[in-house]
Amino acid sequence: MSKSPLHHLDLNVLDLQRSRTFYDRLLTQLSYRRVDYSSPGEPEGCDWLAPGNLGRFSVGLYPASNPTAYNRHTPGVHHIAFAAPTRIAVDDLYQTLIAMEATILDPPRDYPQYEPDYYAVFFLDPNGIKLEYVFTPDK
Repeated sequence: MSKSPLHHLDLNVLDLQRSRTFYDRLLTQLSYRRVDYSSPGEPEGCDWLAPGNLGRFSVGLYPASNPTAYNRHTPGVHHIAFAAPTRIAVDDLYQTLIAMEATILDPPRDYPQYEPDYYAVFFLDPNGIKLEYVFTPDK
């Protein structure tokens, strides 16, 4: 099994339930498996474990302690990109995002300015965090 160079990505969110619903639809379609948990003295949270070929990589959600809205143009995360296995997977997720009434920033298309055969969709999560689902063929 190959391992992702990243172990986990945890996000603080404004509305845990709304974000959980969004990420559950998104990450389940990407073959992630949801795990709910709570620990004494810790806020309730949930993780989605990546498919087996990524080892232990997970995405987690936690309630934000500060209600300030996210802005990708201030210091911090600009956006998060998930790798797609095919161009069709990008198109399929785009249809799911439309059904979810997600904010689409850029519909699926080629982005040759990034690299040849770069095909992606860009969208926002309920907190305004910019997300990307991208296919690039193996070289």
